Amino acid sequence: MRILPLSILILGASLICADAKGYLSPVDLAIAPGGKTALVVNMTGKSILRVSLLDGKILKSTSLKRRPSGITLSADGTKAYITAGIADGQLYVVNTESLRVKKTIQLGHTPVGPRLSPDGKTLYVCNRMNDNIAVIDTESYKVTATIPVVREPFAADITPDGKLLFVANHIPSGKANVDYVACKVSVIDTKTNKVVKQIKLVNGAEGMRGIRVSPDGKYVYATHLMARFLVPTTQIERGWINTNAMSAIRVADQTLLFTILLDDVDMGFANPWGVEISADGSLICIAAAGTHELALIDLKALTAKVEASVAKTGAKLGSVHLSAHNDLSFLSGIRTRVQLIGNGPRAVAMHGDTIYATEYFTDSLARVKVKDGKAVDVESIPLGPKMPLTPVRRGELLFNDATMCFQKWQSCASCHPDARTDALNWDLLNDGIGNPKNVKSLVLSHQSPPVMALGIRDKAETGVRAGIKYIQFAVRPEEDAQAIDAYLMSLEPDPSPYLVKGKLTKSALRGKKLFNEVGCLSCHPPPLFTNLKMYNVETGTGQDKGKDFDTPTLREVWRTAPYMHDGRAETMHDVLTSHPQAAVRGKTYTTKEKDELAEYILSL
Repeated sequence: MRILPLSILILGASLICADAKGYLSPVDLAIAPGGKTALVVNMTGKSILRVSLLDGKILKSTSLKRRPSGITLSADGTKAYITAGIADGQLYVVNTESLRVKKTIQLGHTPVGPRLSPDGKTLYVCNRMNDNIAVIDTESYKVTATIPVVREPFAADITPDGKLLFVANHIPSGKANVDYVACKVSVIDTKTNKVVKQIKLVNGAEGMRGIRVSPDGKYVYATHLMARFLVPTTQIERGWINTNAMSAIRVADQTLLFTILLDDVDMGFANPWGVEISADGSLICIAAAGTHELALIDLKALTAKVEASVAKTGAKLGSVHLSAHNDLSFLSGIRTRVQLIGNGPRAVAMHGDTIYATEYFTDSLARVKVKDGKAVDVESIPLGPKMPLTPVRRGELLFNDATMCFQKWQSCASCHPDARTDALNWDLLNDGIGNPKNVKSLVLSHQSPPVMALGIRDKAETGVRAGIKYIQFAVRPEEDAQAIDAYLMSLEPDPSPYLVKGKLTKSALRGKKLFNEVGCLSCHPPPLFTNLKMYNVETGTGQDKGKDFDTPTLREVWRTAPYMHDGRAETMHDVLTSHPQAAVRGKTYTTKEKDELAEYILSL
């Protein structure tokens, strides 16, 4: 293993575009035809780099107005399509030689995961927070359709014949107080631009970040976590709380064939992210963002092992999924784990016998030479000067780092992706056993004590330290917790997708008036939209019956469904319809008023 010297950056640090703190945060890359260069997009650096893959030199750099999130290239390599922005999402069409932006197209909220059709005429983009897929004509540069999917589409891939688009929906939708909760893969017919199937993954599947169609077009592979949310968090060994997985889908009938664990018996492969398959279909590579490594899986051997397991057990593919999602040794002998030098690998790309991965927290690019399915050389190419870690940056790193967890099973981000919610209920034992609670967003948690649904922790700082001890099962120095505090305190709510050009709609304005008139302000006053008090709102059940609950902030509530302490309400409309809070001061809402009130709350 070696780190390439910074002297290879022949154009010097002055070329590197970075944020005020100097961090780049590479999140995605695309390899040019011929494999000599790659374009890397840097999220916090708001920049594009053209990197020589022969010697690691930075050949060119340019700045972008918004934070980029994803990239794909035209077949001839002359154009790059780059998604960027949050509420004001955009697509940049960039000349790959000059890195000049030729065209800017307005997209939805938090665009990510651009994917071209095989003929290059159509581009598909995941509008993550609008829960839809934008369809863009690459000749007219117009959005010709938007296709609703399930929840937070994060990545997509298309079959070689261009007929089907498979979309990875990041977290589950629906209620959380039920026995089956999992995210889904949406299948889109590209001729009709309609979803033809929602493929349910194995129970507990969440945090889906990567998806790839095999070169022969027969299978789809998706990476995700396997949350063991139905058991109390009494231990961590052998993936008791979280394991990490890959699911395989058969394209012909869009059937889930099997799910396998990427972990070992005593060591997790935490937070799987990008996935790539070699051109000959022999090797699949998966990045673990939490443990900073790659998994190299022999696809031929995997297929043989699956078939042998089916023949031996009589299991039916697509029904019981081999029970491999409970087998921590299933990949033994056919998978190699490759420890990277950098931190936080996310996107993965392959060219010939070489694998590349963006290393988010070390502003670097991993380069791994492979022979016979094994890594023979591991390097880390610096994309900019090494920057000292600020408390906020270090806290973000630790929040996403599973190596601080006992046996590396999970990081804070496993249950709080992007510091928000995984949409699941967990029985964390801090308020008893047998009374699971829905995962809360950590945005504004330090500004709105107490924390936890029953206010068990007096402040977020206490909760952070308890999480390290009782969820990570680790003992860490105090400065680690302080850094995580600094990171969480730096977070600000994103603008709501319910706003139009940053403003409330007429319907939401009527909802705001109703919100003020019926007394919602008494418990949810701005700017935090919580009065920091606790009340018995008559929603407790079982051992929680009659207890006081913390008044949650309503800021960014648009992205934290399901609602109530146990996730019993799928939508905000359900909250207003089915629970005591819906009748304030004797007020009875009409359906229209409920819709307007819900829209206002979801606009905060």
